[in-house]
Amino acid sequence: MSRIIDSGLEEQSTLLCRMGELTHEIVALSIQGYLNGTNVHAKVQEMSETLLAMSNQVEDKTFELIARFQPVASDLRTIKSYMKIAYDFARYGRYALDISSISERLGGLKSCEGWIQRYVAEMSQKVLKMVRISIDALKSHNTKLAEAVSQTEKEVDEMYFGYLDKLVKDAQATNECTISSVLVVRYLERIADHATYIAEAVVYIATGKKLTLG
Repeated sequence: MSRIIDSGLEEQSTLLCRMGELTHEIVALSIQGYLNGTNVHAKVQEMSETLLAMSNQVEDKTFELIARFQPVASDLRTIKSYMKIAYDFARYGRYALDISSISERLGGLKSCEGWIQRYVAEMSQKVLKMVRISIDALKSHNTKLAEAVSQTEKEVDEMYFGYLDKLVKDAQATNECTISSVLVVRYLERIADHATYIAEAVVYIATGKKLTLG
């Protein structure tokens, strides 16, 4: 038999899934703008503000559910996790906005050395893959899918530190390209971290187990 609180939890889940799709769109847009040297800052800013408003909605609904229905432990686990996931989604938007801001101020990758373009593009694809996995795992509460982010997260971390080492060794000089690329790969690494946090939250919702996937 369905409970009154179940409709509230379903509303939270639906809102989070909408946030998830928007996060994939905003991260992909900011990355594409940076890689291609196109200015997408205004659009990314608008989407980031929408994500923040949606995150606030999730938070408000969370307190409403707790106050009205006195949820049991399993419900509290879900409610708490949903609020955390909403925050992580909002952070996707914040880092996407940072990427578009850097691109607007310092330019994209078009004028960078070929190896830099290829490196950042490859790292971007891995991060977008993690974002997609985190969203799909949330929709289905699929723990195996959630745990699959772990290997890619390790690869992203290795690429981040490897890029810094390679830049020190191979870059001809410090210029707008090297400065912007260092900042952007850092933002990509942070997005990957938040994808991992979401995956951990999905496992917690589904099983009650707290895993560290990073």
